[in-house]
Amino acid sequence: MEERAGKKIFNGIAIGKIKFYEKADNKVTRTKVADTEAEIARYEAAKEEAVRQLNELYEKAVVEVGEANAEIFNVHAMLLEDDDYTESVHNIISGQGLNAEYAAATTGDNFAEMFASMTDNEYMMARSADIKDVTERVVTILSGGNGGTDIGDEPVIIVAEDLAPSETVQMDKTKLLAFVTRLGSANSHTAILARTMGIPALIGVDIDKSWNGKIGIVDGYEGKFIIDPEMPLLEEYFKKKAADDEQKKLLQTLKGKENVTKSGQKINLYANIGSPSDLASVFENDAGGIGLFRSEFLYLESADYPTEEEQFQAYKKVVETMGGKKVIIRTLDIGADKQIDYFKLDKEDNPALGYRAIRICLTRPEIFRTQLRALHRASAFGNLAIMYPMIISVDEVLKVKEISKSVREELIAEGIPVGEVEEGIMIETPAAAVMSDELAKVVDFFSIGTNDLTQYTLAIDRQNSKLDPFYDAHHPAVLRLIQMVTDNAHKAGIWSGICGELGADTTLTKTFLKMGLDELSVSPGCILPVRKEVRDAD
Repeated sequence: MEERAGKKIFNGIAIGKIKFYEKADNKVTRTKVADTEAEIARYEAAKEEAVRQLNELYEKAVVEVGEANAEIFNVHAMLLEDDDYTESVHNIISGQGLNAEYAAATTGDNFAEMFASMTDNEYMMARSADIKDVTERVVTILSGGNGGTDIGDEPVIIVAEDLAPSETVQMDKTKLLAFVTRLGSANSHTAILARTMGIPALIGVDIDKSWNGKIGIVDGYEGKFIIDPEMPLLEEYFKKKAADDEQKKLLQTLKGKENVTKSGQKINLYANIGSPSDLASVFENDAGGIGLFRSEFLYLESADYPTEEEQFQAYKKVVETMGGKKVIIRTLDIGADKQIDYFKLDKEDNPALGYRAIRICLTRPEIFRTQLRALHRASAFGNLAIMYPMIISVDEVLKVKEISKSVREELIAEGIPVGEVEEGIMIETPAAAVMSDELAKVVDFFSIGTNDLTQYTLAIDRQNSKLDPFYDAHHPAVLRLIQMVTDNAHKAGIWSGICGELGADTTLTKTFLKMGLDELSVSPGCILPVRKEVRDAD
């Protein structure tokens, strides 16, 4: 029996046979060619076929994991059309007289290495795997291979060095029990797909090919992978899995129930989402509204600034679908670990403390006004509220509200319908928490972003895994700030909630109820577990 630790991506327990998954072995040789023009044409034909395959994968992924998660395949197609990438391949073929397979593989390696070297930007590091994936696809086509992803006829735990999004999407979901990989990151698209599909997953596991065919246990709660378990432990995990499955069934009985304690205290349970495609999960888990719509995903998944109309259609779809339930949309929050090439942000030594979120919006008003126009237009179709991130002062709020007011008046003057909009702020800096008594006088609500509030309060970079032993989301200082913010909100007659990861921590649910929080906004899958804790509380 062996046991390996890994970083958990999705909770759950999986028990089954281990299948070691290896990519098709495209051995690329360096060969001289006489007709470089014909070789370039051969590469272009392979690229065209790769784009066709990616379009098919996109259509398949839309059905299985939603439009937002499927967008990665459009991104892959765009990578193949990138001028720098294409020019590199062409130059190697024409300049050195070499074969297309070698030119594509070399270009892919160079670009992947470039992204992987961006160690201060986890999002860009994760794109290294995307470059490898699209390059492998072209090389496979050039080599005459099919790059199959058949995982067999029985349910298995897939163990791999790494998995590309295209590989996970093509695998038969009815046969997938879990993913375990050595490489990858929590921000990779494969990790996102695992969460969306509800499959237990671990990354960062020191894997061994000798495990192939053995029985394995993936414990997504404790981040453990157990290989060839002894019978007593296997029986124990069968009981744990049965209890886990039963718990999930029991939670379903809470649908339609009130979020109210035994003593009658009520709290709103809302959902955090990233795109309109997440709405199905919102309804499936019976959320009372949307407490955080991360609008930056519209920018992250676009090759250029999304237009006012594109944003309006996305916001309108969400508020219309929610049928009068509250939808809180956070304005653009990029910077730090969320970088977008076309914004052309300068490299910063400490991006978490740098040019991000509302600071970008206030210094690039044309971007901000476009988004605000889309938001105010969408407000005519439902119960929409706007939330501003990374606020540190009353002056910032007043500037933001002045811009928002002028945009609203501009739309009315143009004869465009708008609705009434609540405007609130995220409390995610110690400065905002300390000044919450003054801030409460100029906003309609507070939503506490516990991820950043913890990071800034403890002076710990939450992206730095070396500091995990020191990171304590339950630190008394963080909890005191949450209490302070909530008390100041209520004194001013406004509501206060939490939209950070801490809101889903059921060990703190009763604490938050005692604090008097009015709302908790969590991932859709966490709604029912939190509701259970609320209803069990005195």
